[in-house]
Amino acid sequence: MFIKIGDRELAPTTLICARLALGALTILPVALARVGSARVLRELRAHWRSLFVLGVVNSAVPITALAWAEKHIDSGLGAVLQAASPLFTALLAIWISHSDRVFGLRLVGLFVGFGGVALLVGAQPAGDVVAAAAVVGSAFCYALASLFAARALRAVPPLVVALGSLTWAAVALAPFAIVQAPASFPSAGVVAALLALSLGGTGVAYVLFYELIAGAGASYALLVTYLTPAMALAYGAAFLHEPVPASALAGLALIFIGVALGTGTVRLPRRAAVGEVP
Repeated sequence: MFIKIGDRELAPTTLICARLALGALTILPVALARVGSARVLRELRAHWRSLFVLGVVNSAVPITALAWAEKHIDSGLGAVLQAASPLFTALLAIWISHSDRVFGLRLVGLFVGFGGVALLVGAQPAGDVVAAAAVVGSAFCYALASLFAARALRAVPPLVVALGSLTWAAVALAPFAIVQAPASFPSAGVVAALLALSLGGTGVAYVLFYELIAGAGASYALLVTYLTPAMALAYGAAFLHEPVPASALAGLALIFIGVALGTGTVRLPRRAAVGEVP
């Protein structure tokens, strides 16, 4: 919802670059206080390449793609399509992470979930299909980045991962943001939306997200997408007067079923063998 508001006056690259830079500044004093300045600098130097890759794949590219897409589609639909992130995580894990591989019923869940994604993309008007596909691409980026972070940066404190990746993402977007900067200072509403995105949706949220990846793994960390779409649909309808079409609800249901099965969160009861005592 706040991205949709920011899009009214700011180019996607400018909006997201400012969001990521302010988010990094929010995390900086917390990281210095909890981790220590010496270790923060040491970890940033030692892992700058991995942090750069993570910043581009997990922040610069997908969030900018989402901001661009929301110029053409509703914020609620964007959030629903992003719920495909756990599906991509489970799919990518087949090749990347042996511990997160999927078989049997979990594989069926992937097909069900991606069927929901296909339903939502296919239900869009011709001019919005590309925008919807861009959101699906951002979900793929989130999944890839989560698996990458779990493997390459697992030993790095989550605060340092969040700080370093956000900083590099802002640096990568800075040239584009400067070129597309607005001619006049944005309105108070857009500034408020930017601050909400930066302080809450980036600074605090990234710290919690990387803590989840470090403690529970990439597949379970992405289960936060269970909450995001439903809340975004409600916010969009209540505050931005966006419609909630039946296709969005049907696609959301299929994606949730697919995520529940594909990540192993829900399992069917095992049938007892003949002669086995329950």
